[in-house]
Amino acid sequence: MDESLNVFDEPLEPCGSEPVTGFFRDNCCNTSDDDHGSHTVCVELTQQFLEFSRFRGNDLSTPVPEYGFPGLSPGDTWCLCASRWLEAFEHDLAPRVYLARTHKRALEIVPLEKLKQYAVDIN
Repeated sequence: MDESLNVFDEPLEPCGSEPVTGFFRDNCCNTSDDDHGSHTVCVELTQQFLEFSRFRGNDLSTPVPEYGFPGLSPGDTWCLCASRWLEAFEHDLAPRVYLARTHKRALEIVPLEKLKQYAVDIN
């Protein structure tokens, strides 16, 4: 696992636990070279984004019990793939971001300035 640092090079804060999130299902947006999707952006999900993601082939709303996946709802926090967040940004459908909870490796895909435009936790 990569060092647990956020986009500010500070300790990565947990993204959420209801439902359990993260590539490692540790409630943080931790990552490693095995995480090909770069599940590094902590977001607050919206209905618009969930519909967008479903349309793009990744239905996050429907439960998949055999994998322990409860399905997601608007308002849930989730470690999202950086490339999917950027794709949603380009379509004006990006969900809001928690920067202190977003892993610094997200910056390999998404510029910090774009993330800041949707930040929940920055003044």
